[in-house]
Amino acid sequence: MAAQKRYALGLDVGTTALKTVALERERGLVAQVERPHELRSPQPGWAEEDAEQWWQTCQEALRELLRQIPADEIAAIGVSGMVPAMVLLDQSGRPLRPAILQNDARSALEVEELRAAVDADEFFQVTGGVVNQQNIDPRWRWLLKHEPQVVARTACLCGSYDFIVFRLTGQLSLEENWAAESALYDVRRRQWHQPYLDHAGIARALLPPVHAPTEIVGGVSTAVAETTGLLAGTPVVAGSADHVAAALAAGLTQQGDILLKFGGAGDILYCSDQPEPDPHFYFDYHDIPGLTLINGCMAASGSLVKWFTAQLAPGCSLAQLDQEAAAVPAGSDGVLVLPYFLGEKTPIFDPTARGVFAGVMLHHRRAHLYRAVLEAVCYGFAHHLELLREAGRPIRRICAADGGSRSALWMQIAADVVGQPVTVVAGEAASALGVAYVAGMGAGLFERWEEIARFIAQGPTYWPRAEQVALYRRGFFLYRDLYRRLQPLFPELAQLADVARLIQDQADLPVQSGGLNSTQTEPRKP
Repeated sequence: MAAQKRYALGLDVGTTALKTVALERERGLVAQVERPHELRSPQPGWAEEDAEQWWQTCQEALRELLRQIPADEIAAIGVSGMVPAMVLLDQSGRPLRPAILQNDARSALEVEELRAAVDADEFFQVTGGVVNQQNIDPRWRWLLKHEPQVVARTACLCGSYDFIVFRLTGQLSLEENWAAESALYDVRRRQWHQPYLDHAGIARALLPPVHAPTEIVGGVSTAVAETTGLLAGTPVVAGSADHVAAALAAGLTQQGDILLKFGGAGDILYCSDQPEPDPHFYFDYHDIPGLTLINGCMAASGSLVKWFTAQLAPGCSLAQLDQEAAAVPAGSDGVLVLPYFLGEKTPIFDPTARGVFAGVMLHHRRAHLYRAVLEAVCYGFAHHLELLREAGRPIRRICAADGGSRSALWMQIAADVVGQPVTVVAGEAASALGVAYVAGMGAGLFERWEEIARFIAQGPTYWPRAEQVALYRRGFFLYRDLYRRLQPLFPELAQLADVARLIQDQADLPVQSGGLNSTQTEPRKP
């Protein structure tokens, strides 16, 4: 007798960890497993991760999860992840280099080249966005210049969750929101835009077939079944961009619903029933057919908090830092941070932007700096909300999800900065929950999208406090003004860093003297 299919699995490849959940048809989330991985920034503005590590942690997480649920009762598996991360595979399906993440800012020069090469209005009409640092074109042309040997060996280009789907099934695919955010795709015609592929120098053959989120790409391979405990043939759907899955898991189903996603990056998603791109945002398809999402993404949010903890508070827990910062008054006693530690994507689209601590004096302590970091991320969200209002988009409700939403201090700051109630939803595994539901819809485990409301965990609501709202309104003005004043200096700072590295590289080179194989280690005597 065949086992009853009761579960859908959701895997989320996040910036700082891989999360796996089991969603039971009646009871909701019944098991969760998380495994950390490391964001690497070997040079200024770089953001990379090891795709093979994703796969290793994925297998480990699945093995542990399957100790809690029977493999033969799993109806389908879905994977979500960062988008549009770039994973370059060779002919055998192995990564050729570390994955380039969506918040990577190395291709500033190529971004400017693309801006000069395309008509801005046409680009917006085709792609639903503006030229920016996460577009695939500038990154690919950066690779052509700096790593041509890697490009020459590339047989396939895919995203983070597409890579895990490939490893699970052996089938190459792209979920449609990777295509949409690549800026190589016509979002209205829903097909690749050949002129933009040609400009980038990307052969169409490098791009796998594009699928809708619920489409089944393939079944779990026999080899993967042996290493993980999954049942061979278990259906795997195309999956979802992590922020889109999080929007589904937060219950964004009506015009004006907003999600603030406090993950490694800081996402803001606005649900719309019309395909109306906005030049200050990215454009995404909702996992629910017929709906779209206006999507903002700040390059560093949780990753900035993680950097602060590692570099300025080693060995200190986030709970302890929150406790210290809670004793600091709103506004951090005059300390203001620009959170552009990986450049910035929306809404300023400035890969040359830099992180700044302003107003620091000798009486300030670690707690002031930490609170200012939390406030800066919230100022970034407020900037997006201001632009939505200016565009005449109604705001119905605001909710928050992901790891940062566990911090009561951060959520209260968010409510005070944006001046509206903020409700925490979906716990800390929002993207994994959302994509598990996508998998369940693809396999027929669920019949209606609205059913996901049964599984959404409702957390506390944080209400804005009038006196803090007024203070943060002034802080937000200074936040915006500080960037405007410093923006002309950021490219010069980047050039200064480049010169310093060049001088260091030259100093490290041996001085040739007296022949091809000799080096001079001391100055010559007159």
